[in-house]
Amino acid sequence: MSLYLIETTLPSEPQRPAMIDQIAEAVVTTGGDLVEIQFGLDAGRLYAIAEHSSDLAIEAALRSARVPLHGVVEVRLVGPSLDEVKAARGEAGYLVEWDLPSGLSMEAYLARKRANAPGYAQVPETTFLRTYVCEDMSKCLCFYRAPDEDAVLRARRAVNTPVDRVTRIAEAPDRARI
Repeated sequence: MSLYLIETTLPSEPQRPAMIDQIAEAVVTTGGDLVEIQFGLDAGRLYAIAEHSSDLAIEAALRSARVPLHGVVEVRLVGPSLDEVKAARGEAGYLVEWDLPSGLSMEAYLARKRANAPGYAQVPETTFLRTYVCEDMSKCLCFYRAPDEDAVLRARRAVNTPVDRVTRIAEAPDRARI
């Protein structure tokens, strides 16, 4: 099975439990597993990662449930294993999105990431947790644990990697739903 990023508008706080239920039901009833849901507080986005065999099945189920989608895109996990991500849900505090430059290949991206990763040691108060890279090479989403946004930005400068958007994130409050 592949991993997919499901991106939608962040609903108001009272509507979030229903949205979580709709996403979880759409993924699980079509044969997938919901890995994590994060609320992009500043970006106004809900980011969900699902393990599934078909983006089309996820998208059809979500559209049927009238979930307003920004997209369902196949992603590659970079960093920890999928089991480690599932066990560590809720650790991140910030999400950085980088719109990847055209012409950048996955191989070149991964080589760049490996080469620059030692730079994180210059900002010990910030911990890189994981990245999801869109297989279409449109963007990547990088999760961090840090005391504040400035620390995240310092870490990105230390690894010589751009930032297009940064948002504080919060995990979906009821982990039992996932």
